[in-house]
Amino acid sequence: MDSKVLNIGMIGLDTSHAPLFAEMLNDPAHPYHVPGARATVAFPGGSPDFPLSIDRVAGFTAKIEDDFGVRTVGSIKEVAEEADAILLLTVDGRIHAEQFAAVAPYGKPVFIDKPFAVNSGDARAMADLARKHRVPLMSCSSVRWAENLDAAVRAGDQGGIIGADCCGPMELQPTQPGFFWYGIHMADMLYRCMGPGCTEVRVTANEDHDLAVGVWADGRIGTIRGNRKGNRRFGALLHREQGTEYVDIYAQEKPYFASMLEEVIRMFRTKTPPLDIEETIEVIAFLEAANESRATGAPVRLRGSFASREK
Repeated sequence: MDSKVLNIGMIGLDTSHAPLFAEMLNDPAHPYHVPGARATVAFPGGSPDFPLSIDRVAGFTAKIEDDFGVRTVGSIKEVAEEADAILLLTVDGRIHAEQFAAVAPYGKPVFIDKPFAVNSGDARAMADLARKHRVPLMSCSSVRWAENLDAAVRAGDQGGIIGADCCGPMELQPTQPGFFWYGIHMADMLYRCMGPGCTEVRVTANEDHDLAVGVWADGRIGTIRGNRKGNRRFGALLHREQGTEYVDIYAQEKPYFASMLEEVIRMFRTKTPPLDIEETIEVIAFLEAANESRATGAPVRLRGSFASREK
């Protein structure tokens, strides 16, 4: 494999992931240092109508400049020109499609932080643009890469997976509709367990909780439970033919975001994403359908799922 140290560009310094990833890349003393790449250039960005975006830009920008030596520039295109690969970390999923369109023509590998998009139309458009410009593209929640979740899914001693129930915190943000802000974490966990092929989603919701029930084309059922009351821990019940296992996402010392960053840097080097972008599109379609069902109370068929495309 090429031993060159990759120059990583960051777009969007409105998320804690920006200084977190800069530290793991640039500080060899970090306990989960990811070698072979350095964050070198960044565009701060920020969405004026989203307080959790614009109110954090200044602090995170100062941190990556002062603590990790990352240089900030005035445009997305400057990042794309200088970097070998791009972390598009912008916390506002509404503008990912616009920002990706600005960098895609450069043909460099791109990781887009969650949520990939807040509608399936934007998700499909980005995937099509990536193919047009031959851009290796990856997007997901870091929780998908929790080591013990991965180990539980890979284990086969109790037979095949027949279902999964995933849970976690689910705050709501007006600019990131319904399930998209934090439901993306549980949805990615669910798809890590079940794989693609969901055809229908139905949601039951109240002030404190949301429960989305997905039916897969082969008859399996998977759920995500989002809590605004009670504990804030991610977890999953993984159902197999001969038993059910609870997966504590926090049982391993290594944090899931470190495992994900390792996968991202490997993708930047090999130009081969570890996750099919079509599955990512289906995750967005799942959340989109969940939001529609949340509003109506009726089951909603997924548009653009693996199962529907095979018909």
